[in-house]
Amino acid sequence: MSMYRQMWLAIILSTLLALLGGLLASTLNARSYLTEQLSAKNTDNATALALALSQQRADAVMVELTVSALFDSGHYALIRVVDPLGKTIVERVAPATARTVPAWFVQALPLNATPGQAQISSGWTQLGTLTLVSDSHFAYLALWKSVVQLVVALGLSGLLGGFLGAMILRRLREPLQRVIKQASDISERRFVLIDVPEVPELRQLALAMNSTVTRLKTMFAEEAQRLEVLRTSANYDPLTGLANRTFFLTQLLDSIDTEDTTGGTLLLVRLANYSLHHQRLGTPAVNELLKTFAAVLDQHAAQAHAVAARIGESDFALLVPDPTGAHDVASKLLAALVEASAPLTGSGPAAYIGMGKLQHGQDMAGLMAQVSGAMVAAEATGDNAIREADGETPAEDDQKTADLIRHALANGQVRQLSFPVLDLKGHLVHRDCITELMLDGAPDWQPTRHFRQIGEAFQLMPLMDLSAIRLALGKLGNKPGLAGLAVSLSALSVSEKDFRSHLLDLLRGNQEAARRLWLEVPEATAVQHLDSFREFVADVRKTGSRVGLGHFGRHFSQVDALHDLGLDFLKVDSSFVRGLQHSTANQLFLKSVASVAHKMGMQVYADGVIDRAELAALEGAGFDGASGPAVKEPT
Repeated sequence: MSMYRQMWLAIILSTLLALLGGLLASTLNARSYLTEQLSAKNTDNATALALALSQQRADAVMVELTVSALFDSGHYALIRVVDPLGKTIVERVAPATARTVPAWFVQALPLNATPGQAQISSGWTQLGTLTLVSDSHFAYLALWKSVVQLVVALGLSGLLGGFLGAMILRRLREPLQRVIKQASDISERRFVLIDVPEVPELRQLALAMNSTVTRLKTMFAEEAQRLEVLRTSANYDPLTGLANRTFFLTQLLDSIDTEDTTGGTLLLVRLANYSLHHQRLGTPAVNELLKTFAAVLDQHAAQAHAVAARIGESDFALLVPDPTGAHDVASKLLAALVEASAPLTGSGPAAYIGMGKLQHGQDMAGLMAQVSGAMVAAEATGDNAIREADGETPAEDDQKTADLIRHALANGQVRQLSFPVLDLKGHLVHRDCITELMLDGAPDWQPTRHFRQIGEAFQLMPLMDLSAIRLALGKLGNKPGLAGLAVSLSALSVSEKDFRSHLLDLLRGNQEAARRLWLEVPEATAVQHLDSFREFVADVRKTGSRVGLGHFGRHFSQVDALHDLGLDFLKVDSSFVRGLQHSTANQLFLKSVASVAHKMGMQVYADGVIDRAELAALEGAGFDGASGPAVKEPT
């Protein structure tokens, strides 16, 4: 029983006891008073009647007439006169009449008044004994009315007391609930501050809890800053602040080599006439020019959700995830570079851009050679120019593809494959799911990630994500021994309220399976839609499902905003894992990430592990598990 209910029960019981005690005491006092009054009345009336009879000629006829006259004119239950030998001279008894007082009340509170007795005499001669009992009906009626009025008065007092008690309890309950909610949030890895209540005891408790939360938030913020310094020093160019060549090539390899690739475009950008600018302006000015180039690239990368890097002395790169909008990005980027560098470069050319499309399974060296050739072709024009590498595939009919996707989803042309996520001892933690569609006219099943661009453009991602969740819940329901299945969700789905409503209905309708479902959201989605993601996590975790971040690490500078989400796990992006055994800086960074995550109560896994050396490095960094080509099915 809750403390609040116990307090209410204590108030109700104490109030009832006080009211019943007051009612009982008042009723007994009133009964005692009325009993004494009836006894006194009986004695007085008997004495007065006996005196009157003693002063008259007290023969039998006179006694009977006087007694009858008095009985008929008063309210008596009994008048009896007996002679000295015990023979009854006269006796008048009132007949039983209907009472206005309940019989149970009379039985519960009888008025046992003493009958009045007096001697009738003539001189020194005793003529008889008079016994008189007054009618108690009016006394019972008075007692009944007194009790009723007392019950009403005490009942109103009790209601007033209950109202005041409720107000006091509410005043105590609201701050107490806030403190309880804060404690519950801390246990669920959400660190939030609450308003300090005015109640002294609760005020001290709330101040202590807020102090603890503040220290935790400060600790996590300091850890995040320290880890950001490590990440930056390991993966970013110190002059421009862009990603360095090693980190960018790892990202590029990840984009074309992993199963999750969705295509994209590679842009290589060269600062025009770098050597001449260096001779004419000097090192400080050229460095400022490079910083200007980097700032423009970083701005356009943020707008296109791309990765910008400095890969050479005067060469830069941009990895754009959207293959359909790359031409527009390149055109705007070139115009911005020309405008920004004009004060230092003058009227001459500012930049040359080469671009090429990414495809799954491409050779990275060949791709870099093709795009570099396109950049050299742009440089050969002698002016600001954009050139595209050969081998571009024709654009698909997006509307037709969208219709085929809808048809496949509606007709159940969907299947789900999975691959294991193991802890570092080789035990299965859960399985990551890949959802595939069979489009009409297509020869093979195709992963839904290949249609992500079209899905986002035509608002199909929520439908595809719900379909994947239905399949996963169905498998979990049919296989009680399955450890768990993980489904990755899109940004559009997480931020859409209708999707969340349908998702919660599915999870509540499959509670046992929902407890083994892992929902993975890309880190970029969480950062970009933080408020809606926070609501999403709170709603989903109430159903028992787990929620975590995928592709973690690319936006680590904003990790301090994630401390109050109550996440269950993190999956570190494969670009941080690639070649981990050779990068001491990245090993230190990932070890610190795992330490902070464990302090927040989260598990940490790595994606895309390709060999045993990377697995060994992850074990040294304190990771909980991994997935990828190096992770084999458990035996």
